[in-house]
Formats: sequence, structure tokens, C-alpha cells
Amino acid sequence: MEKLKLHGFNNLTKSLSFNIYDVCYAKTKREQTDYIAYIDEQYNSERLTKILYKLTEMVGAKVINVSRQDYDPQGASVTFLIAEESMIPINSDATAAHLDKSHITVHTYPEYHPENAIATFRVDVDISTCGTITPLSTLDFLIGSFDSDIITMDYRVRGFTRSVDGQKVFIDHDITSIQGYINPKTLEKYDAIDINVYQSNMFHTKMLIKEIDLQNYLFNTDVYEILPKKRLEITNNLRSEMIEIFTGKNVFVK
Repeated sequence: MEKLKLHGFNNLTKSLSFNIYDVCYAKTKREQTDYIAYIDEQYNSERLTKILYKLTEMVGAKVINVSRQDYDPQGASVTFLIAEESMIPINSDATAAHLDKSHITVHTYPEYHPENAIATFRVDVDISTCGTITPLSTLDFLIGSFDSDIITMDYRVRGFTRSVDGQKVFIDHDITSIQGYINPKTLEKYDAIDINVYQSNMFHTKMLIKEIDLQNYLFNTDVYEILPKKRLEITNNLRSEMIEIFTGKNVFVK
């Protein structure tokens, strides 16, 4: 695709908010505690930092600063300040003008239901970039980096830049849906809906896993140790939890 010739710097700001939920069945209080500890270890700030380095590489940016933190009793956060290669001062300790608009953050939130033994693990990734950097190319990597049962994504392009003839440019790439930037084989595994506001360059997509293989959702338990009736009950509880998270409503209120 031929690049648009701009007058000066590309002033568009592109923001991607990527949220995933991983759902699990942890039968006892001990299993729930062990699950939280397992998640906390698997997705500590060190591993999250490696994921963000890869993301930064994928969008063609340079890391300026890294801040990371593990929390007690659980959870972790990592923040990257990033910039396009062309914006890095060569012989100066000062940062360039637009660095505060380009960053990547990730936060984790493990928790569990107090009654039905369903544990959930939420990951929030936010990528805010300016100029030519576009974060949509990272979606397949993000989905593959976490066990994603429910995914919600928001993408927005703000501001405007100008072409060389003075015309305002409010978006510099084609998009009709976030789904267009996700591998079709990945999409086959999910039910997905879009809520888009094209006039404002705002795009929202929600995805819910179609199939539940119960063994994949049991923590420290073999599926064949559970009676068939109980398996069905657990599967229904898992699906109910997923639907409520997907819809953003308490659908199955007792």
C-alpha cells in the first residue's frame, strides 16, 4: 500500500484496550488459594515484561523506560514508555515531544467466586501510540499469550494529521472491524460481536469461547474423578460465569 504523504508529523493517536478472562474450576478453598498462587507465578511481572518487549518489537517501536511491580497478595503491573525509532534524540538526555503519548501497560487481576468454586483471571493490556505505529497487528500474539475464554477489545483513533495538500486526515488506515486483524482460525473458536461507531473511529469487539473441554478448566483434578452429573453442573457454572462476563450483566441471579 502506498504511504500517505503528510505535512509534518503524524499527529494521530491510536489506542487499543485488550482485556481477557481465563475461567477455572477450583473445588476447595485450598485449590482456590493454590490457583491464585499459580497464576501469580505464571504471570508475574518478569514474564509480563517479556511479553511487552515482544509487543514493542511488533509495533516497530523502541523502549524508553520500564516500570514493573508485583503485588501482595496477588497481581502484577508493567508499564513501558515507548517511541518510534525516528523520534529518539541521538545526542541528548532529553526525551522527545510526543513520548508521553506512546505507552504499553499490562495489569493482572486473579480472583475467585465465594460460592460456586469458579476462579477467574483477568488481564488488561493497553497500548497507546502516536504517529505511524498501529497496535492492531499485536492481537494474535496477545490472544496466544494468555488462556483467553472471554476477550473484549476497544480501538480508537483520535485527533487528525494533514496531507501535503492541507487536507485533514482523521484515520490513516482501513478498518471496518477489529476482527479483520485477527487470524480467521482464531475467530473460528469464538462467538464474536461488534459495536462500532464509525463516525468517531471507535471500534469494539467482544469474543466468547465456543467449546468447553472440562479437563482444561479443572485445577489439580482429573475429569474422570468427577461423577457425570457433577461434571454437567461444573460445566454449566463455567458457562454461566463466562456469559455474565461476556454480557456485562448478572444474568443468572438466584
